[in-house]
Amino acid sequence: MQKVMLAEDDATMLTLLTTLLKMEGFQTTALDADNDIVAEVAAQRPDILLMDVHLANKNGLDELKRLRAAPGGAQVRVVMASGLNVKDECLKNGADAFLMKPYAPEDLFAVLRGKNE
Repeated sequence: MQKVMLAEDDATMLTLLTTLLKMEGFQTTALDADNDIVAEVAAQRPDILLMDVHLANKNGLDELKRLRAAPGGAQVRVVMASGLNVKDECLKNGADAFLMKPYAPEDLFAVLRGKNE
């Protein structure tokens, strides 16, 4: 079972994602986006980090760069999501995949399973 960590500051989206992912057989951890994302990833060692680009008090791209520079940070698969088309910027900064919001659950599952990038 793949372990997915969610870095999302929208409580409704977090609840929806958690429910959908659990129904699809993923183990999920919801992260308080104000926490130190890099430290949380190091402590919990998820297979995948699904992170919003625009967090309330942080820039997801900056967090992505910090994660990739941290010990072990290159091993985590990172999927970035945004309502703005910043796919190229996310991929250039180390993301493994990008999802444009709003996205269909099927698209999310395909990307998490590495089938539609």
